[in-house]
Amino acid sequence: MRLVLSLLLAASTAALVATGAFGTLAEETGTLAAPQAVVRAPLNRGEDCLTPADLREAVAEKRVVPPLAAIRSARQVIPRAEIQRASLCRHEAGLVYLLTALRRDGQFVHVMVDAQSGQVSGQW
Repeated sequence: MRLVLSLLLAASTAALVATGAFGTLAEETGTLAAPQAVVRAPLNRGEDCLTPADLREAVAEKRVVPPLAAIRSARQVIPRAEIQRASLCRHEAGLVYLLTALRRDGQFVHVMVDAQSGQVSGQW
């Protein structure tokens, strides 16, 4: 008899959890605070970025500064950081280099460099 009651209790608990009818008291009474949405600027990595072949073509046609010039500009803003990634992407104002750098304290920093002028246009 105890075995049957234990199985019945386990099955009903599993059914409640599976249907989502089992929650905390805060969820049931509505006292749980609504989560705040975090708004971040989209990074357009991969979606609007040029391929390496398109990058070489743009540099050869002198439409953009070479990637090394963009990296040098970024290093002036974040000295002693190691550049991890550099991509040439389309942005509202035209083409920009999006660089990801690793600072010595372990934090990643993103830098946007204007591809035509080579000047840093943003950092986050």
